[in-house]
Amino acid sequence: MQVKRIMTIAAIAVSGMIITSCSRQVTRVSTDQAIDVSGNWNNTDSRLVAEEMTQTILGGKWLSTHLEEHQGKRPVVIVGVMQNKSHEHIDAETFVKDVEQAFIKSERVRLVQGGKKREELRGEKADQQDNATISTMKKFGLENGADYILQGSINSIVDSHKRKKVVYYQVNLELTNIQTNEVVWIGDKKIAKYVKN
Repeated sequence: MQVKRIMTIAAIAVSGMIITSCSRQVTRVSTDQAIDVSGNWNNTDSRLVAEEMTQTILGGKWLSTHLEEHQGKRPVVIVGVMQNKSHEHIDAETFVKDVEQAFIKSERVRLVQGGKKREELRGEKADQQDNATISTMKKFGLENGADYILQGSINSIVDSHKRKKVVYYQVNLELTNIQTNEVVWIGDKKIAKYVKN
């Protein structure tokens, strides 16, 4: 009887230790804080690359040339497709949003919607033709046409051996004049991460 009681107490103690050791702890942190848990592309990489590359784009000669040729009128830019060609799943939309936000904050270019969001806007205008009052209805054919399109890709190379790896990311961006098809700016940003397990 005494042995059964000791076994029961021991089983309860071990169960408690297992439950305690498996419990998850979550701590809120600042979104600006750089935390790299896995070594994969993360929100910090996206934000920093977008900010740095946007500053590089806006410092390019193409902008001053455009302003001179158009009497100081800011260029209209559309952010096109960002392809994920890396080895991991990266939602390129977060990077695109970081780039768009950096453009708007700079106030040096004007930004227009593209892709599915543009189609949704056009759908809303079409709906207004039948369902809105004439005084509030938005008309077709009055959109700001983009002067330039920004397109790019996120690429990666992984070099690994046993429990060590180096992950190399390269973001390539190109800015193209839509009227002439001329590439007016091209740039890249590289990130390397050493991960040891």
